[in-house]
This record gives sequence, structure tokens and C-alpha cells, in this order.
Amino acid sequence: ACVAPSFPAEFVEIEDYKIFVGMLRKMGFNKVVEVSFGADVVAQKYKQLVDESNGKTIISSDCPAIVNYIRHYHPNFVENLAPIASPMVAITRIIKEKYGKDYKSVLIGPCIAKKAESEELEYVLTFSELRELLQLFKISLNDIVPTDFDPPYSGRGSMFPVSRGLIHNMEKMDKIMDGDIIVTHGHVNFREAIDELQEGNLDVGYMELLCCRGCIMGPGMSKGGKRFKRRALINDYVKNKLTNLNHEDWINELKKYCEIDLSEKFTPQDQRNPLPQEEQITEMLETIGKASPADYLDCGACGYSTCRDHAIAVLEGLADPEMCLPYTIEKLHQSIDQLNVSNNKIANIKQALKQSEKLAHMGQLSAGIAHELNNPLGVITMYSNLIKEETDPESDTYRDLEMVVEQADRCKKIVGGLLNFARKNQVRRSSCDIIDFVKHSMESILAPDNIKLSFDAEIDNPKVQIDTDQMMQVLTNLEKNAVEAMPKGGELKLEIKGDEENITIIVSDTGTGISKENMGKIFTPFFTTKEIGKGTGLGLPLIYGIVKMHNGKIAVESNDNPRKGQTGTSFTITLPRNI
Repeated sequence: ACVAPSFPAEFVEIEDYKIFVGMLRKMGFNKVVEVSFGADVVAQKYKQLVDESNGKTIISSDCPAIVNYIRHYHPNFVENLAPIASPMVAITRIIKEKYGKDYKSVLIGPCIAKKAESEELEYVLTFSELRELLQLFKISLNDIVPTDFDPPYSGRGSMFPVSRGLIHNMEKMDKIMDGDIIVTHGHVNFREAIDELQEGNLDVGYMELLCCRGCIMGPGMSKGGKRFKRRALINDYVKNKLTNLNHEDWINELKKYCEIDLSEKFTPQDQRNPLPQEEQITEMLETIGKASPADYLDCGACGYSTCRDHAIAVLEGLADPEMCLPYTIEKLHQSIDQLNVSNNKIANIKQALKQSEKLAHMGQLSAGIAHELNNPLGVITMYSNLIKEETDPESDTYRDLEMVVEQADRCKKIVGGLLNFARKNQVRRSSCDIIDFVKHSMESILAPDNIKLSFDAEIDNPKVQIDTDQMMQVLTNLEKNAVEAMPKGGELKLEIKGDEENITIIVSDTGTGISKENMGKIFTPFFTTKEIGKGTGLGLPLIYGIVKMHNGKIAVESNDNPRKGQTGTSFTITLPRNI
């Protein structure tokens, strides 16, 4: 068993490392050695290589993830990789030199990339996998015979799993201060370092790169470990180890095994895809909401370093546009807006269907009422005309009779309108002056002295196409309701507004107002807030139907709470000038 030097950071529950070695022996391993001696030997090779570099940048080759990244994506830097075996491969060769070629080696460490690094090892286990095996073999801390590692014994190579561990072992820390050595770790940082080397921004003799934040944070370690706590555990282990180390024996072993072949050869294996055309990249960036460089957030939420890299990956079929978090959020906002619009349309359709159903019931009733009213209205009209013929045209009675005849005729037209409404006939439009029309509607209102009537018109072109009889019924009904809503007096105001396409008539009062719970019912047939016998509940539904037959809209606002301001109700009717 070849144990990586990061084991003290993994098996924190084992206070004495000799217990850990004993557990491995109980599993069946004949020899248990430390990979860190391989790091000791490799460090000497690196030191010699850096001293003889002659200006050529050397990239460390001890991390297999870094080596594979360069071979696959920066093959031009393969020649810069240090032609030296990793500590893992080095200790394998040393074991075969010391104990014989028949020994089969199993690496136990924190790295999954080691599994594909070399065929010189028979097997590679991660620390997480070792824990599973210990449970499978039911090996615990109890009844374990403590034993030490087998030689060769390591020295400062035990610092290898922490950042700059190899530099410490090479005794080259001063070179970092001189700027001739760069040390970086992490999957983002090492790529940036290689990119800057590619761009010619770096002029250094040696680059120590680690894919992880030190081997103590490798993917084969147990989850949830704290980086600096693990580093402290490694430091404590190395201090104790160096204190008890037989320095002379270690030097002799180091010299002995520095003579064996620890060279390594790396070959390029270019796996880069051809870059898409620049126009395609720009188009894809625009697709994911990156219309200009100012939109390139490069937040990394997609898993790529830059927005451009993400766009290229999408074009290569390696990523999806939805991996861009800002783009996805924007799409969700748009979807929500579209759903809101759809929901509003559905709500309006439901309301229209509901109102149509109400109007259908009202139409059936209207037909029956109209049929019954026609006969008495005919009698009133006939006898009023007979009396009018026998009355002095200059008398007040004559004028009253004229009013009776006029209103009776209007009632007949209203009854006819009810029949037409029930039969869903179209309106009979004619051109009229809307200002004169509204003023005329106000003249037929019998308003008490305590109610003030006011009129305001803000319209340039008063001409409009409407069914005057039906719209007169609308206005007089609204005006009558407004007067009845102000038993203690108030103001009834009519306003006219408009543009080139529509006119708007506003009928407002300062009456008692309509309660919130009744606002949704006011256009329901037979619903009324008036006292029994004073309201039929047909006025507003009929108004609603007439306005809809004019392709118009009617809206109502009301306040019945004096604490919130002036009480009252306002009906706003919007009609198209022409169809």
C-alpha cells in the first residue's frame, strides 16, 4: 500500500498514525509505505531541473489533472512539462527497486485523476473508497496492533499535499519573492495562469500548478473538511515526523534512490474543437442576452469562465443557453409577464362569458316585460294625444301633455329596444353632436334644488356615431341613479372627453357610494341596492348590454367610506366614434 501524505487530514479520528498503518496491514497489505518519500526524491530532480532550465518555463507535472489539461487543451506547452515522474510513480519504481518487481502497488490517496495517470500501478483507491473497504472488512480502531511505515522513510516530502509543498521541499521559497516562480491552485486559477503564459504575459522559470486547492482538498477526500484545519493537521504530522526522523539514514536513502530512472515522457493529445465563426459566437451571445461587451458579466454561474466561453460551448453542443443564470432569470420574467397577460385575458373572457349569461337571462325576461308594456303604453299615447288636441297650445297643460307624449314615445322605443336587446339586434347608429346629446339628457332629469348639475366638455370634434335612443336610455338611467344616491344633496357632474378614435362620457356623483362587496354584482340582473319596490335591478345590466353592443367599455369607481375621502360613484363609458 502506497499511502499519500494527505492521510492525516483525512483520518482525523485516528490520533496515532501507527494505528492507521496497522489497519492497512490487517486488510492484508504486506508492505505499507509513504508516497512522501517519492516526493522527497522528485523534489531533488525538480531542483536540479529548475537550476538548469536556461530561461525555459517549466510547468510542474506532479498533478495528473494539470498534465492532462495541458496535453488536451494546450498541447504546445507539453514540452514545458517537467519530464519527471510524479511522487506516486516515483514511489512505485522505488518499491520495485527495493522489494522486487513482483510486488504490486496500490495507491491510497485523495485524487481521482491518479486512477488514469499511469499503468505502473496495479490499482488506485481514494480515501473515501478506503473508508468503505474498512467498513466492509469490519476493521475498527479496536484490537489493532500499531506499526510504523515500512522504509524508505520520508522527510519534508510529507508537506507535498499543501500548496507550495513541493517548493518547500525544493528549498526554492526565495525564488517566489524574486518572481521567478509562480505557485497557484484551483481549477480557475491554474487555467488563468496557463492562459496568461499563452498570451506572453508571464516570464518565469517555474510554475507549480495544482488543480485542487492542495491535495488536502482533493475529490477523493471526505466531504465537509475544512481546508486550514486539514493544513494544520499536516503541519503537526510533519513536525513530529521530522523530530523523530533519522536524518542520516534519510539522506543515504535519498542519495541511493535519486540514481534510479525517474524520467517521464508526455505526448500531446489535442482534443480541442475548432472554434465557431466569430459571427456565430456574436449571434449566440446576443441570443443569451449579451448584446454588447457591457453585458458580459463573466459571473461563472454557468460553469464557464467567461460568457464567450459559454457561447462557444453552446455552439459546440456542450452546453445549453439556459445555463446562463441572468438569461434564465430574464426568460422567467418574460414568461411570468406572458402568463400575467394570458391570465388577464382569461379573466376578461370569463367575465365576458359570465356577463353574457346574465344578459341572456335578462333578454328572456325583457322580451316578456316588453310584450306586456306595449299595450298600456299604446293607450297612454293615444289618450294623451286626444287630450292634447282639445287643449290650448299656449297653456301649461298642453306643454305637460307634450312631455307625457314624448316620454311615452320614448318608453315605447325603450320597450322596442328591450325586444331588440333580447333578439340581439344590432344598434341603429346615426351621427349626432355628443355635447348637445348629453346636455339634452340632463334636461329630462327632475333634480331637487339641493343637487347641483354641472357639465364639462373637453373635446375638439363632438361628432359621433351612436344609437341615440339606446344611449339616451343609458345616460338617463345613470343620471337618475345618481340623483337617488344623493338624498341629502350633492353634485351630479357629466364630462365629455375624447380623441380621434374614442369618446369618453363620465357620469359622477357625490352620493353615498357603492360598497366593495356589491361592486362585482351591480351589472347582475335583478340585483339592486335600493329599497324594495324602488328598484328592479335591470337598469345597469341593460346599460352594460347597450354599451357592449356599441363595442364600448364601461367602468365604475366608487367610495362609500368618508374616511377615505369624498364619497360617490363615477361611471366611465368609452365608445368608438365609428365602427
